[in-house]
Amino acid sequence: MRVFVVGATGAIGRCLVAQLIERGHDVVGTYRSPSERAERLRAAGAAMVQLDLLDAAAVRRAVADAKPDAIVHEATALAKGGFSRKLDKTFAQTNRLRTAGTDALLAAAREAGVERFVAQSFAPYRYARQGGMVKTEDDPLDPKPPAGAHETTAAMAYLDEVVTGFGGIALRYGGFYGDPHDQLVRMVRKRRYPMIGDGAGVTSWIHLDDAASATVLALDHQGPAIYNIVDDEPAATKEWLPVLAEALGAKPPRHVPAGIIRLLAGADVVMGATQSRGASNAKAKGELAWTLRYPTWRVGFAAAHSSGATAERRLNAR
Repeated sequence: MRVFVVGATGAIGRCLVAQLIERGHDVVGTYRSPSERAERLRAAGAAMVQLDLLDAAAVRRAVADAKPDAIVHEATALAKGGFSRKLDKTFAQTNRLRTAGTDALLAAAREAGVERFVAQSFAPYRYARQGGMVKTEDDPLDPKPPAGAHETTAAMAYLDEVVTGFGGIALRYGGFYGDPHDQLVRMVRKRRYPMIGDGAGVTSWIHLDDAASATVLALDHQGPAIYNIVDDEPAATKEWLPVLAEALGAKPPRHVPAGIIRLLAGADVVMGATQSRGASNAKAKGELAWTLRYPTWRVGFAAAHSSGATAERRLNAR
């Protein structure tokens, strides 16, 4: 296919473009600002187009010019931003990309007659904090999200709804890892990511390479559909955080009582750390015939953060 990848220079976008080219697809990738990353993708064989996803007219022109068979929406605005205690502040621009940006892409797809549409969604911290600790795509989302994340959760729900309404596929990725420059890695190295309370909140992870491979497979399937793109082992913070610290060669994480974190960072942070649910990948593995290179974060953390792997990924991330 000819695939139009929006957000091609991001962490998942770079992996996806590489895998699409490897499998013989013709790729047109977009970038927001000129960078070495865009040039590296161009050198690898992708046609690269500068695009502001919030400029609806420019989006229509870019899609019309590219004449793609499929569109993949991976645009976020998190690469250089610090995290606030309120997710809505951290994700403000990303929320616009997931609402107005998605609308612009879907309108362009309709105008150009593009029927295949795959978009980045998110699984962690979204499912209802009741019942079992591992949720499927059919389980309800949290009806009372944290106070500081109302706009963020609404934007993800909006994307899920309009993409599937179009007949496309929303991929609820787990927490990405495999990029040595991500903020979590920096925080764990500096012991700034503590174990909060009992550390019982569950997270589902996914290596960037596995997330990209699932996305490539999704292009061969008809929507509408939603898939959890996560690994085989949802895990509580008390399980995965010490393993990540060890893989990074960092000191063990500090333990901080939930009451102190509630005072310092707010109830939302405590809620996520102690009550969040994980996600099941059974549907994606079954329907997409998806096989993971890193079935669990236990294997993936070690592989991603070994000295050789880290050096290579730092070079590729420049």
